[in-house]
Amino acid sequence: MLGSVRVGLVGVLFGVVLTGCSVTPSASVMPGPGARTVATLPKIIAHRGGTGDAPENTLVAIRESVAHRADAMWLSVQLSEDGVPVLYRPADLAALTDAEGPVSAYTAAQLARMNAGWTFERDAGYPYRAQPVGIPTLRDALREIPAHMPIVLDMKAMPAEPQTQAVAQVLSEENAWSRVTIYSTDAQYQQSFGIYPQAHLYESRDATRLRLARVLLNEGCVDAPASHTSVAFEMHRALAVVEKFTLGEGRSEVRATLWTPATVACFRHEPDVRIVAIGVNDADDYRKAACMGIDAVLADSPLNMVAVRDGMAVGLRCEDLEKTVAR
Repeated sequence: MLGSVRVGLVGVLFGVVLTGCSVTPSASVMPGPGARTVATLPKIIAHRGGTGDAPENTLVAIRESVAHRADAMWLSVQLSEDGVPVLYRPADLAALTDAEGPVSAYTAAQLARMNAGWTFERDAGYPYRAQPVGIPTLRDALREIPAHMPIVLDMKAMPAEPQTQAVAQVLSEENAWSRVTIYSTDAQYQQSFGIYPQAHLYESRDATRLRLARVLLNEGCVDAPASHTSVAFEMHRALAVVEKFTLGEGRSEVRATLWTPATVACFRHEPDVRIVAIGVNDADDYRKAACMGIDAVLADSPLNMVAVRDGMAVGLRCEDLEKTVAR
């Protein structure tokens, strides 16, 4: 007998069809019958500083993304042994560098001497093994990024409280609060940064995920985000549907598309809700994001995606936006 169906990060089966998006005059979407004209194309945020173009979360990647005309920077932050916020994403240094162990086991000075480009591959080779690039501090990154460029800091280490305090100190000393927004997959960071009135925060991933799932599973638009909320979630995500019943459970792996006309409409129920679609790395997904009126996309290669955007710069006309749901 069926007990319950649990949708984890990991859950929904549906499809989206956007047909007839074609280039004409130029992502707010102008309403009206038939074709819709896109007035503003989505901004391009450099994921991990531009991980597709250079070693992620390094000053080299940041400089290249600035040169490639990215609109904003998304950086991963952890805390060194001596309490300095540094840019690095994985749990183990062996994933990207010539060292091993957690970031928290080394001082900022030691991390700066490691090669964060050790595993970066291009043209079947490893160009940064001969020209090492260190793990930078958050302070170094803030000083490298143009003052007008928005920055998203993705908190990657626990516990949240000590990292929050260290990041807040750097942001205050560098006068950078106004251009930084805080993101994390762990809601503890929304709580720890919440005590700082000057902090700009993305809504918790749990809240975003639950609302997306409810819309996609036809529960309706429940608890739409308040005005001036920032949200970010993947355009597509490998998820699993877990069904529980008396004799155990069943599990189905799916590839879900989370941002659809219906989910965007729910999130836009109140004014000035800013939506970022994560993992938009080709022209087709960028066109769909533009036709849905998504504000910004998180892209691995600003070099490639700025070229895509430039190709649509003369304007985008979206003929039909059709959502289909399959169970």
